[in-house]
Amino acid sequence: MTGDRARSRPAESERASARASGMRGRRTRVGPAGDRGAASLLLLAIGLVFVAAGVAGAAVGAARVCRHQARSAADFGALAGAQHAIEGEAAACAQAARLVAANGARITSCEVDGLEIVVRVDVTVTPLAGVVRHATAAARAGPAG
Repeated sequence: MTGDRARSRPAESERASARASGMRGRRTRVGPAGDRGAASLLLLAIGLVFVAAGVAGAAVGAARVCRHQARSAADFGALAGAQHAIEGEAAACAQAARLVAANGARITSCEVDGLEIVVRVDVTVTPLAGVVRHATAAARAGPAG
């Protein structure tokens, strides 16, 4: 029995010294039941909102870039075709198609009326994976007036 007391005394003396030094067993403060981890879920939800906003912003940005690309391709195609309008519709539209393709677009129609040319183009937009849209633009070139 004296051996059991000897073993338990150091444990008692450790408790007494912890009380004397002010270091008691730490107790965690918990609010109402169910509040544990609520901040983590809130932070996760806020993070997901930011990610969704970033993806939506990137999709809108991609669509705007393709719209500008379509406008530029139509403008350049119309200007190039207008230079060859005097040679006929075939030559003017061929030159317009070359410049439209060089600008990453596809020509959908080309009409020559005298020295005036109207070019319509199409650019494929993929703002998000699996979503395909088309940006279209038209441009006219010819003599002023």
